[in-house]
Amino acid sequence: MKVIVDTSVWSLALRRDASESLAPVQELRHLIHDHRVQMIGPIRQEILSGIRSESQFGKLQKHLESFPALPIHTEDYVAAAQVKIRPRHDLRSPLKTQ
Repeated sequence: MKVIVDTSVWSLALRRDASESLAPVQELRHLIHDHRVQMIGPIRQEILSGIRSESQFGKLQKHLESFPALPIHTEDYVAAAQVKIRPRHDLRSPLKTQ
């Protein structure tokens, strides 16, 4: 199964003082090794927005290119918003919209 890794995990892993012993960093390394990581544009942007120098930006951009871009559509954002307003037990049935 492919996964999308949250920006907070990328941030932990990319820190200069990143601790290899942190569980999220270890899990990210395993996912990368198993070629299971995909990325969406907003996360790629958040990661790159935290870079301060052009040289670091270019290097990181190049590394991130190895993770396939998962396209997202308006419907994906709407579905994500619906999850917040629906009780967990009701997530299996479609939300009726007008």
